[in-house]
Amino acid sequence: MSILTPRRFAAVLGTGIALLAAAIVASLALGPSGLAPGDALRVLVGGGGPAERDIVLAVRLPRVVLAALVGASLSVAGTLFQALLRNPLADPFVLGVSGGAALGGISVLGLGASFGIGALWVPPAAFAGALVTTLLLFAVAGARGRLSSTSLLLTGVVFNAVASAAIVFIASLSGLVEGTGIFLWLIGSLSSARLELAGAVAIFLALGLACALPLSRGLDLLALGEETAAQLGVDVGLVQRLLLVATSLMVGAAVAVSGLIGFVGLIIPHLLRLVLGPGHRLLVPSAALGGAAFLLVCDTAARVLLPGRELPVGAVTALAGGPLFLVLLRREQLRGGSR
Repeated sequence: MSILTPRRFAAVLGTGIALLAAAIVASLALGPSGLAPGDALRVLVGGGGPAERDIVLAVRLPRVVLAALVGASLSVAGTLFQALLRNPLADPFVLGVSGGAALGGISVLGLGASFGIGALWVPPAAFAGALVTTLLLFAVAGARGRLSSTSLLLTGVVFNAVASAAIVFIASLSGLVEGTGIFLWLIGSLSSARLELAGAVAIFLALGLACALPLSRGLDLLALGEETAAQLGVDVGLVQRLLLVATSLMVGAAVAVSGLIGFVGLIIPHLLRLVLGPGHRLLVPSAALGGAAFLLVCDTAARVLLPGRELPVGAVTALAGGPLFLVLLRREQLRGGSR
C-alpha cells in the first residue's frame, strides 16, 4: 500500500477536482436545446443574452449541482458500505437501502396528506427508511454472526422486491401512478432539479462526511476484521453506529430528490480502490469527487443521446454498472471457491 504523503493527497484530490470541473463545464455546455456549446460557455464568463443565460443558469445549473451532490452522496455511501461489510459488492442500490429510502419518501408523498404531513417530511422519511433497511440488512444477513456475500445479495434482492411492490401499492392507493412520476422515481431521474433540493442534499452530504472522515483509521482497521480492529483500539460498535447514520443520511437525501439511481456506489469506490489502494483517508473524499463527476457524465449522456428525448439517468448508470456488477460477482465466486 502506498504511503499517503501530503503531496500524494493533494495530487489525487487535485486531479479529482479537475475532472469534476471538466464534467461540470461539459454538462453546462451540452444539452437538448439548440444552444451551441460555445454560446453556453460564454455565459459562464459573464456573456450571452437573456435566453442563453436562462438556459444555462436557470435550467442546467440546478441540475448540474444536484447531479454532482447526488453522485457524491451515493458514491461515499457505497464506500462506507463496502468498508463496513468488508464486501466489494456492497452498494446502497444492490443491498436494498435505496429501495428502503424510496419507500419512506413515497409513503409521505402518498399517505402524508391523510396525517397532515407535507412534502417537507420526505427527506427525513427517506433517511428513516434507509436506516431501518440497513438495520434489517444486518439483522437478517448477519443472523449467524457473519455477513456473507450470498446472504447480503439475496437479502438485498428481497428488500428491493418488497420495497418496489410497496411503492407501487402506495402510489396506486394514493393516485400517484398517474403520469410518469412513479416510473421516474423507480428508475431514477434528475429532471425536476431545483436549487433548494440541491441545498438539502448538500446538508445531508456534509453531515455524512462529518461522520465518516474522522473514522478513516477505524475503517482501515475494520478491513482486518472486527476482532482485530477491537484489539487495535477501535470501538467497533460506535464506528458501526456512526457509519449507519452517515450512510442513511446520504442515501436518504439522494433518493428523496432523485429516486432509485443504482450502481454509482458500486462502480466508483471499487475502481478508486483498485487505483488508490484501501486507505479511507484518501478514498472517501476521492469517492465524493469521482461519484459527482460520474453522475454528471451519465446525466449529460441521458440528456443528449436521444435527440428530442431524455433518458432517465438511472437507466444510464444501470447500463454502465450492471456488467461490472456481474464481473465482480463472478470474481467473488471464484475467490470463494478457491478458499
